[in-house]
Amino acid sequence: MPANDNTIDGDVYVSPRHLARATAIGDPGLDPLRDLGWELHHDDLGNAYLNAPDRKVRLGYLPEGDDDGLWRINAYKDPFGPPVWGACFNDSCPTEFVTAFTTALADVYEQGPDSYLATPVSGSKDRDPFLAVAPLINRGWLIDRPRWGVFAIQSPDGLAGLEYTTGDLDPERELTTRDARWQLWAGTSISRPLWYATASTDTPVALLKAVTESVSDPAPLPRWRDDTYSYAEGMAQLTPIVPPRPPAPTPLDVQRAAARRPAALTTSSVPRWSTTSRPALPGPRR
Repeated sequence: MPANDNTIDGDVYVSPRHLARATAIGDPGLDPLRDLGWELHHDDLGNAYLNAPDRKVRLGYLPEGDDDGLWRINAYKDPFGPPVWGACFNDSCPTEFVTAFTTALADVYEQGPDSYLATPVSGSKDRDPFLAVAPLINRGWLIDRPRWGVFAIQSPDGLAGLEYTTGDLDPERELTTRDARWQLWAGTSISRPLWYATASTDTPVALLKAVTESVSDPAPLPRWRDDTYSYAEGMAQLTPIVPPRPPAPTPLDVQRAAARRPAALTTSSVPRWSTTSRPALPGPRR
C-alpha cells in the first residue's frame, strides 16, 4: 500500500492495478513530452496533438476521435512518410500505463533517432523483444495455452494478458486496428476487454518494457469508487484511502508555539476554586 499523500486523487485504491480504468484527465500522459518543449495544438473538437521538434514523433490525445483509440503515438524516419512504428491505448486504459510509455519515449527521444527508432532484434542484448515480457514473468505472470502463431502470457488472476503475434503482419492494419504485433489487455475476454493497448512490430523495446513494468507493478492505483466499472469492482480489491493524519509536531514547532503565547498564559497559577478543592475552614466565632 503506498503512503498517504495529500495529492491523491481518489477515495479507494484499486488492486490489482490492471483492473483500474483511465483517469478523467490526460495531462499526466502528456506532461513528459511537454516538459521537453514539444509543440501542443488543439482542434475545434477538443483533441490535442503533440509534435516533436523534428516532427518525427507525434502524439494524438483524441477524446473526440473516430474510434476508442484515445492515445495514438507514431514515429517516422521521414516526417512526410509512413510511420515506422505506432502504439495505441484505448479510452479505458489506465492513464498510468500511458504515462509510463511517454516517460520512456521522452528518454529515448533525448538520445536521438537511433533510440526512438530502434527496431527490436531477437538475440540483441538491449533490443530483444523478450525484454518487454521479462517484467511480467518476473512478477508471476504465467505463459498461457500455446496457440499457433501467438505467444500469450496471463496475470496470476487471469484477468490481464499480453499477446505477441509471430509471422508477417499487414503494416497498415497494425497502425489502425487491433491486429498488431503486441496487444496488452485486461478483463474477462480479449474480444471485449476492460481496456487494451497495442503496439506495432518496430516499436522500440524500451517503450514496451516501460508499459509492462507499470502494468505488473504490485502497487495499487488510486481511483474514485463511483468511476470504477461495476464488474471490475466485483473482481478487484477496493481499499478505502484513509485521510492522512496531521504530522506530529517537532520540538522546534513546540518551541515556536510557546514563544507565540502571551506572557500571562505562560506563568503558572493556582485555580481559585475547583470541584476537588477542600471545603473552606470555618471562621472565628463572634
